[in-house]
Amino acid sequence: MKTLDSIPTGKIERAGKLVKTGVKIGGNYVKYYGKKLVNPELGKDELNENNAEDIYDGLKSLKGSALKVAQMLSMEKNLLPRAYVDKFSLSQFSVPPLSAPLVRKTFKKYLGKYPEELFDTFEKDSVNAASIGQVHKATKDGKALAVKIQYPGVAESISSDLALVKPIAIRMFNLQGKDSDKYFKEVENKLIEETDYLLEIEQSIEITERCSAIKNLEFPKYYKELSSERIITMDWMQGRHLSEFTNKEFDPEVGNSIGQTLWDFYMFQIHGLRKVHADPHPGNFLVSEDHSLIAIDFGCIKEVPKEFYVPYFELAQKRNIENDAVFMEKLYELEILTETDSPEELKFFKALFKEMLSLFTSPFNEEYFDFGSNDFWEKIADLSERYSKDSQIRKMNGNRGSKHFLYMNRTFFGLYNLLHDLNAKIEVNSFKRYLS
Repeated sequence: MKTLDSIPTGKIERAGKLVKTGVKIGGNYVKYYGKKLVNPELGKDELNENNAEDIYDGLKSLKGSALKVAQMLSMEKNLLPRAYVDKFSLSQFSVPPLSAPLVRKTFKKYLGKYPEELFDTFEKDSVNAASIGQVHKATKDGKALAVKIQYPGVAESISSDLALVKPIAIRMFNLQGKDSDKYFKEVENKLIEETDYLLEIEQSIEITERCSAIKNLEFPKYYKELSSERIITMDWMQGRHLSEFTNKEFDPEVGNSIGQTLWDFYMFQIHGLRKVHADPHPGNFLVSEDHSLIAIDFGCIKEVPKEFYVPYFELAQKRNIENDAVFMEKLYELEILTETDSPEELKFFKALFKEMLSLFTSPFNEEYFDFGSNDFWEKIADLSERYSKDSQIRKMNGNRGSKHFLYMNRTFFGLYNLLHDLNAKIEVNSFKRYLS
């Protein structure tokens, strides 16, 4: 794979790259409508593939928060055409890596020495490269190590990247007024945290220690003395990325076992630690040869404050969704409904969230739940399809819900998708044995 000797870091340079991408997409539409004049029955498959290719090519050279957006979108399997999901999925662990000279320069700047001075061996070619950093294999004192190196300029470009993305997001999600700023600030703060590798090491050590009792779950050990604010050194963990594992045939019982571990891991974090690994994409998990689950990245941790946790999980209970007075009270508590809503908005969003929550919280109201069930996913796809085409929703203020919904919903959507890929049937309350 071709390596990168530099990454655009200036606001103008990065904006220019996005403008060029926009021009390419415009050209794709011109070609599409030209062909459609000749063939009115022409579908959008080719257009989607060309657009996905051009958007991904533009984002992968920028890396950082721009590429992180693609990574997050790749998890939205029911919201995007397949071409986008397939292409954006590459951002999870396969993008052009930094060149060897740029890697050495980063080591010298942040650890004061070149990699060959710190390790017994250090592979100059990265084993995978993602949105914020890339990983190299090394050895020291007989131990195999994984060394994650952050791309230059990523932390400094977060605010300017989000400023470029903001107008597109406002239009896509129909956000109105200054209240939308709270969502962008939440994303910005989380991305800034993800670029602080010293914070990531502290979070990684805390969560791995506190979750160590969970059955069938493994973590790497972290080495502070070989780490810095832009470099993390940890144990090399042997296994296949979760997406590689699920792309091949596997025993249903193995899928159930890995899925149960994944579910227990997330439920223990949320209910026991009140903080959660909010980036559940396949690139952050490995499956070992003996089918243990390995969690390898804790850059994105979301704290769940009590004032959000309590009403959020009260609304996960079927009896509260069906109790109109309680349901309305919780919608206001969670800022889904507001005092400024019109009667039309109150009626519309009450019905929307009643249907949505009844579906998405259904796993919490069962003793066992089958995430491989086609019925569950067909209902999700149908709900997404109906409301994406609803002209009424475009006329209303899309600012809905506490800022904490952003990463909590992302966590559950990602978790549900991973469990679906595993065709896992899980015991819902199994995690409670670890809470004591």
